[in-house]
Amino acid sequence: MSGDATPSTWHQRLVRWLKPPRRLKFTREGKFLVGTTLGVGFAAINTGNNLLYLMLGLLLSLIVLSGVLSEQAIRGLVVRRRLPMRAQVGKPHLVEIEIFNTKLRMPSYAIEVEDLRQGQPADKRCFFLKISPRSSQVAAYRRTPARRGRDRHVGFRIATRFPFGLFEKSREVLAEDELVIYPATDPIALPTLSGTHWYSSDAAIRAGFGEDVIGIKPHRIGEDMRDVLWRKSAAAGQLVIRERGVSGRPDVQLVLDVRAPAVASVEWRDAFEARVREVASRAVAHLRRGDRIVLQTTAATRFRAERATGIDPVLRFLALVEPAPDDPTEPRRSE
Repeated sequence: MSGDATPSTWHQRLVRWLKPPRRLKFTREGKFLVGTTLGVGFAAINTGNNLLYLMLGLLLSLIVLSGVLSEQAIRGLVVRRRLPMRAQVGKPHLVEIEIFNTKLRMPSYAIEVEDLRQGQPADKRCFFLKISPRSSQVAAYRRTPARRGRDRHVGFRIATRFPFGLFEKSREVLAEDELVIYPATDPIALPTLSGTHWYSSDAAIRAGFGEDVIGIKPHRIGEDMRDVLWRKSAAAGQLVIRERGVSGRPDVQLVLDVRAPAVASVEWRDAFEARVREVASRAVAHLRRGDRIVLQTTAATRFRAERATGIDPVLRFLALVEPAPDDPTEPRRSE
């Protein structure tokens, strides 16, 4: 055990060690059965009636049998989750839950798996009616994220009310995972760039590997044969290919103000999230138009992207951006 463990780590280990391996919760029927058992036991002790003792034994046997069978149902289960590759605020996505029964002969019935997330209420469950021995079952639940950032999954809660529905026995298993929730975007209509404006005075064309053809040139070893002009090659007596160029348009600068006051109110946080959403919407619109963008935050963080890189790295960068404390000694940039 490492000697540099933090106090919070020791606290988590202590809580985990003291936590009971199983949790038992009474259902409405279970409360009625336990109350009936206590009443019959009290009456049997006071009266000494053998019939009441027999009934008490049957009720106690029912409780013990329920505990044994429920323990067999939740034992030997391995749970895994499969997260989507992409998740965004306001858009539903599916999370798959796979449960495997490692027992050799005993099946598991009426298993409920609850996906636990850090700092959020557990509200997503998957139900499995029967899991045969040495086999697995897959179920999925739908979730619509309400906020961007890291969504940390910490484990599962496996529960069952098998066999009589009198008690709900559960246990928790650790299974950490993380999903980055992208910020929401809105459709933005940017002005269309015509051919003359595309290569205007503020832009230049240079040789490269773009989609625009700027002329022809002799073929050199290693260049793509798909650009060979066969008719012109036959007329010239040598292989000639299309010469492609790329636009030298300046990068689109997108600035995000992340300066936070000493005490951030709810209104300020809502306004900050609105700014992140606006910048994300504009970044996606420019990338789809073919522009190169530079995301600049007031905390001196820069991120460059272009159409070839796609929109996922940009949305991931904006999903993880956080407010930074405002430095009163630093001059504010004019808005």
